[in-house]
Amino acid sequence: MGGHKKLIHFLRADPAPGSALSSPRSFSSNDSSVSDDDGYNSSPSSFPASAASSPSRYSPPKSPWAATTHLPGLGADGSAATGLIASLVKEDGKVYSLAAAGDVLYTGTDSENVRVWRDRRELAGFRTGSGLVKAIVVAAGGRIFTGHQDGKVRVWRADAADPAVHRRVGSLPALGDYLVSSVNPSSYVALQAPRRRRRAVWLRHADAVSCLSLDEPAGLLYSGSWDRTFKVWRVSDSRCLESVPAHDDAVNTVAAAGFDGLVLTGSADGTVKVWRREQPAPGSGDRTRHVLERVLREGDGAVTAVAVCPEARAVYVGSSDGLVACWRWGLDGEPRLGGVLVGHRMAVMCLAVSGRVVVSGSADRTLCVWRRDDGPDDDRCRHARLAVLAGHTGPVKCVAVAAADDEGCYDGGERRFVVYSGSLDGSVKVWRLSEDRPLEPPPAVITEPATPSMPALLESEAWTPRRTVALAPPPELKRVAAA
Repeated sequence: MGGHKKLIHFLRADPAPGSALSSPRSFSSNDSSVSDDDGYNSSPSSFPASAASSPSRYSPPKSPWAATTHLPGLGADGSAATGLIASLVKEDGKVYSLAAAGDVLYTGTDSENVRVWRDRRELAGFRTGSGLVKAIVVAAGGRIFTGHQDGKVRVWRADAADPAVHRRVGSLPALGDYLVSSVNPSSYVALQAPRRRRRAVWLRHADAVSCLSLDEPAGLLYSGSWDRTFKVWRVSDSRCLESVPAHDDAVNTVAAAGFDGLVLTGSADGTVKVWRREQPAPGSGDRTRHVLERVLREGDGAVTAVAVCPEARAVYVGSSDGLVACWRWGLDGEPRLGGVLVGHRMAVMCLAVSGRVVVSGSADRTLCVWRRDDGPDDDRCRHARLAVLAGHTGPVKCVAVAAADDEGCYDGGERRFVVYSGSLDGSVKVWRLSEDRPLEPPPAVITEPATPSMPALLESEAWTPRRTVALAPPPELKRVAAA
């Protein structure tokens, strides 16, 4: 137990949203059970938390609505108010990625570690041995996929007997597939603007894996990279089915739409592209084929995040200009711009959607929470801003939102959510959120009435009466948003 002293997790509720966090320091460990993928082993790679800080895995999970620290202006009703539950802080570097799966939360940092949390306490962690963890997705069956700075995707699985232990069970591409392809000259492709080499094997990313998206019904995993491509992997056997040269600059975000076989990619080149998955042609084997259907967005600002609500056929796009645009796919299969959400003063860095709730995180250190109020037609909608969550002392790099329970409904019943936000300040914050009426105006936001000098889009009926002023981010923040 003594050897894990500095791994002891501490959970503290912030007394105020402006509380300063201590400067994070890089975590170091002598754990050497995980080697590089060129010869990885399957020995346990977890470092379990101390017994003092880890809840029993047999204890029932506690509701995040049981206790909270309220933010100023969010009300005092302990049963329904939106508020901050807790801050999860490790001296473990900056938080770049997170994923929620049931009552378990996974967080990735720039110190090669993935932490596993349950009931807002550290359950375990595992060292990836491969640099910055830029993306995490969790698949059914307990597999965890992580995207890394070295261009690889690792596959992990929790031990059936002890969920605190995680083992690496593979990597994408699989070592055998890569070796076979590397000796075949036809497997090499030229890179558009290589950062590391002029030619590379097509089934392996030549630069950092920046994003991941899982299409569970199709059994496919999508990975986007700074090498300007996205790749399609079959989850069942980890095979790379396709590599698509997608953009003229780094791919920052990829999202499987969940309807019509669509996949969306966003890039530092300022575009959002919509790709359609076609059925394999006869005689082509089981390879997928994605064709470009349309360019949804073109602009000067880098596209930093894309999130999708399949039920509403709605797509949200965040960009370095601080805006979140919403498109709705009509019954005719055509997308229409439903409005633009103005709430941040700096670059949007992440987005998450659950039902009617949309959460955006920004380099301005805040999160904006919106509720989509569906209109009578199928392509336009209103958005009411529910709250602005302030408490991080660094840019918000990743966010996830999940329904807190199955109660409530859209036609009058209040629905409650839990929001997880990870920041470059080294902390993960857990918020509770009510889908109740919005606060007017939301707290911690400077608002002013719309003026004729604002873009014409601001005057559309998709906008709420009060709007925040979106300031153009300085160039260095645009670089941070894309990092």
